Amino acid sequence: MASSSTTTISLSLATFSSTTATASSSATQTKTSSICSFRSHERTLSSSLLGTRMRVCNKTARTKVVDKSSMTSNGITCLASSSVLPSALLFDCDGVLVDTEKDGHRISFNDTFNERELGVTWDVDLYGELLKIGGGKERMTAYFNKTGWPEKAPKSEEERKEFIASLHKRKTELFMALIEKKLLPLRPGVAKLIDQALGKGVKVAVCSTSNEKAVSAIVSFLLGPERSEKIKIFAGDVVPRKKPDPAIYTLAAKTLGVDPSSCVVVEDSAIGLAAAKAAGMKCIVTKSGYTADEDFLNADAVFACIGDPPEECFDLAFCGSLLEKQYVS
Repeated sequence: MASSSTTTISLSLATFSSTTATASSSATQTKTSSICSFRSHERTLSSSLLGTRMRVCNKTARTKVVDKSSMTSNGITCLASSSVLPSALLFDCDGVLVDTEKDGHRISFNDTFNERELGVTWDVDLYGELLKIGGGKERMTAYFNKTGWPEKAPKSEEERKEFIASLHKRKTELFMALIEKKLLPLRPGVAKLIDQALGKGVKVAVCSTSNEKAVSAIVSFLLGPERSEKIKIFAGDVVPRKKPDPAIYTLAAKTLGVDPSSCVVVEDSAIGLAAAKAAGMKCIVTKSGYTADEDFLNADAVFACIGDPPEECFDLAFCGSLLEKQYVS
């Protein structure tokens, strides 16, 4: 394979200074992570610099700007050196802290439907479509409105709301049992990134459309009491409008007493990304099982996971680097 040329650019808040280095594609590949797939939000640099669209990835004290042609399918680890830290690090729950949807929430919904003898089963593909609707109660309501309400469901609108609420309550109980048994593990790098944030005095919160009890169970049982007592939870019906509406992220910033522009969100879905950006926040996407093919064009960075060393995809310093001026499109 022919060698490829890359350009290394040292970034400050005010200037770019560049030097050019040539490296073979095999040498480039040795610098990549073996697990995490990275795609930073693509940015267009001046044609006087490179004349091509590039991807930004931090390595140690410098920011390495890598031509697409030198990227490998294995991805790139992005560990930045930044003096800027977020005021708050905000995590979505399902798909970010834990990949819960397919083997957690979906199973719990189906067990609830089975207990109530509703004759309803959500298969893997169907549930993937339903996830485009934020909130479990909203998801069930939309599904029954489209396919028809079960015979055992009440007829009036008010009674149907109570019916949905009862289904969701039972579903949450079944889901919490899975969490308490630790049958669904944390995703790689979650505990690491939270520890880095708490250790640096960065506020940490979980912002989710899921039921507050379910989110609290995940945080408490999987992250442990020492971490959970320092993490603020915003979940369920704490806001009237759910993602992609920015209400939950706006509420989090206001409650935590931080400027939205100083917050970094970790999301896994297109509706979560839309909510974070509409709230005026930076957003990193860590793809989950159901969201791998969604459109994340507006994300500030996209990874397969957060990752633990030695297969770490990004860290707290990288989150902070997104707030620096050179990363603003």
